[in-house]
This record gives sequence, structure tokens and C-alpha cells, in this order.
Amino acid sequence: MSLDGSREALEAIVQSEAGLVLSSLIASFGDFDLAEDAWQDAVAAALERWPRAGVPQRPAAWLTVAARRRAIDRLRHAAMHAGKAEALRADEELRRNEIATTEAGDDVTDERLRLLFTCCHPALAPEARVALTLRTLGGLSTEAVARAFLLPVATLAKRLERAKHKIRDARIPYRVPPPSDWAPRLGSVLAVVYLIFNEGYSAGEAEPAARHSLCEEAIRLARMLTALLPHEGEVHALLGLMLLQHARREARFADDGAFVPLDEQDRARWCRDELREGLEALRTAASRRERGPYQVQAAIAAAHAVAPSGAETPWHTIAALYAELELLAPSPVVRVNRTVAVGRAFGPEAGLALLAALEDDGAARLADYQPYHAARADLLRCAGRREEAAAAYRTAIDLCHGEPERRFLASRLAGLAAWIR
Repeated sequence: MSLDGSREALEAIVQSEAGLVLSSLIASFGDFDLAEDAWQDAVAAALERWPRAGVPQRPAAWLTVAARRRAIDRLRHAAMHAGKAEALRADEELRRNEIATTEAGDDVTDERLRLLFTCCHPALAPEARVALTLRTLGGLSTEAVARAFLLPVATLAKRLERAKHKIRDARIPYRVPPPSDWAPRLGSVLAVVYLIFNEGYSAGEAEPAARHSLCEEAIRLARMLTALLPHEGEVHALLGLMLLQHARREARFADDGAFVPLDEQDRARWCRDELREGLEALRTAASRRERGPYQVQAAIAAAHAVAPSGAETPWHTIAALYAELELLAPSPVVRVNRTVAVGRAFGPEAGLALLAALEDDGAARLADYQPYHAARADLLRCAGRREEAAAAYRTAIDLCHGEPERRFLASRLAGLAAWIR
């Protein structure tokens, strides 16, 4: 295999397998920093070896074994500088882990659900729970997690370090807690699963295979949660929401890689099996007593899914659902999405009026939020305010993190340029 081909294979595997391997390492060694350092060592070793020897048949197992060995080497080196009693204890622990390392070649234990609940322990601050799980379970970079939170990278990095030290110092157990302890963690658990899905679903820089693997991992976790919590409507609603969105994956990009808006997609390319499963999960959620944010979001996705065509999208219904969602879970992200729906239902000036109110409340946070500028540009274009729209499109393009959306926005800007001339 060529070096370039091996690098591409490694990058895809790192994205899809990082959560699995890190979960196994954290379960074995109980140390987030050690696990991440050993994981990076294993990735470096793979990048050096795979171009010569080829990508192994079971790359996740290869990476797990390599990472375990690197972790053991690091611990043994540290033990050499400790006292004799500490060194003996470390050696016994290392011996047990060396046995686990040998066995890992045959079976990579899936510890992701345990890691999910550990990172969402109520002793951690809510925002730290989500950030830490995205970094470890989702295998996302610190930069990607910072984008999800609209935070500077340095701020997010400090938050992650505090969370890892809290787990270590408080000796938070690495396990799925008993059902009586699930309630305080469920909101964070669901938020993490959906953010992992969104990182894969976004038109970012990752290759399609890596994006899809993140989406499928989130859906897999949601299915596990529905089995653990069959009476929780929001768990079923989240599963339905992700299935309804993931069903559209084949229609979201044109042949040249450009992003295709939802109402312009070829619906014949949507996955009917996932649509049916998603709608069934939403019906299950609706049969439960509570109606939470995920059920409302799933209802929005369902409204798009059942519309015969983009032109027949029930925008008035969707705008009303977004208004309900904003009451349940107010945020700049929800408001931006609501402005789009309101603009389609009641005209672009109505959407711009909503957006102006949001600007007054949080202009600083929105300055680098790309979807805000893209939504504003589209509303301005539909309102005929072409020069303002062009400026907003340029800002949105500058803030893009992926080529598909950049191409789409550039085509919109090019269309405006012809009108302005």
C-alpha cells in the first residue's frame, strides 16, 4: 500500500475506532491522560508500519494491542523512578495488563457504554461531561469539540483537563450505574450521543466513511440505551431523530461533492428502511408521557420526511415546532434554525426580524458561528437585499470547515454576483 493510501486508511480508522480503543484503555488503566498518550503512540506506530506491512485485517485490535503495550512501557518507566514497594505494585498491575494485551489481539472489549456513563457522572459540571465524552468516546479533536461548544480551543482544553482530574481524584467508578442513578446523567448522555452524531453528520473535513462511522456509532449507542431505558420517551425520540436524519445521507451531496439543501434533495435516494424505523421510534416516544426537546426535533425531521417533495414542506408546522423547541431548550443554535423555518413560512423579513433579536442578545457568540451567517445570507438573498447577502455569504464561506458547504455557498454567492453586476 502506498504511503498516501495508508495515511487515508489510518485517518478513517482513527476517527471510527478511537472511542472503542480509548474506552478499552481507560477501563484497563483508569487514567485518561495515559490512555490518550498511549493511543497517540499507537497511531504513530501504525503510520510508520502500515505503509510497509499493509493495514492489518483487524486494525482496531492491532491499535489496541499497540496502545496497551505503549501504556505498559510508560508505566514501567515511571515505576523505575518510584520506591521499591511502589515498583512492586506497579509490576503486578503491569503483569495483569500484559495478559489483557495478549488477549486483546483476539477480542477487543467494547467498553464504550461504561465510558459514556463515567464521563456523564453528576460530580462533573454538565458542560464538562459532554466535552470529555466527545473527546474520548467520540474520538473528536479538541478543536472539533470546541467548535461544537462555540468556545476557544484553549478554554475547552482546560475544561477537559479539569474533568479528567476530577474523575481521577474523586475515584469515579468506571461502570454503568444501577438504574436508580441514571436520571441525573441521562440528559448529558443523550446530549453526548447526539453531538457525536452531529459531528459525523456535518459536512466537515472528514471523509464520508469517517463521517458515517460516527453517525452509526451514535445510532448504535442510542439503540443500546433504548434497551436499557425502554420507558424513557426521550431516548426513543433521539434514536428516531438520528435515524430520520441519517436516512438522507446519500442525497446530501451532489456528484461534485457540493452540499445539497434538504428541500432540493432527491428523495428517491433516502433510505426507506431507516425512515420507517425512525418514524416508529418517534411513535414510541410519543406514547410516553413526557414531550421533551428530542421528541420535538424528531417531529421536525418527520415533517420533512413525510413531505412528498421539497416544495410541499409544511413550513408553518415546522416553524411552530421550532418555537416549541425554543421554549424547551433555548439556545442560539435553535433560534438560528427557527429563523430559517419562519423565513420559509412567513417570508424572509419575518426571519430576519427574529435573527435581529438574537443578534442583540448574543452577538459575540455568533460572530464565529458559521450557520448563523449562512442563514442570514439566505434570508437576505430571498429578501432581495443582494449586497448585504453577498457580504454575509463571504463571511459564511470564510468560516466553513468543510469543502461541501463551501462549494454550495460559493455557488449562491456567484449567483448573487451576476445580479449585482
